[in-house]
Amino acid sequence: MASFPVLKTGVVAQYPSDRQRNFSTQVIRFLDGSEQRFPGYGAPLRRWVLRYDLLEESELTDIEQFFASEGGRAGSFSFTDPFDGTVYPNCSLDSDEVDLQFNGPQQGKTQLTIRENRS
Repeated sequence: MASFPVLKTGVVAQYPSDRQRNFSTQVIRFLDGSEQRFPGYGAPLRRWVLRYDLLEESELTDIEQFFASEGGRAGSFSFTDPFDGTVYPNCSLDSDEVDLQFNGPQQGKTQLTIRENRS
């Protein structure tokens, strides 16, 4: 299985980046107006929004090649959480398109969203 590429500095993300936890709650409403709630899945799923603003051309190329090799959302790879170092073995990109901008030396920009998949 592939791993998400690291930058030349050895990190996965630049700041500001975001991390979210998504929960799923099922709600059943009864005729008398009462409700019963239960989790749709046991553990929350994580999602990371990685914003890159100061990439070199080689780093931008690595991200582009990784995106192409994964086939956008179709692929699955391991991802190291940049906030706490935890490795999540089953993650995917959240889009089938990526916008890569290169405006000069060390001025590459892109944004990727990565989501944890249920195993």
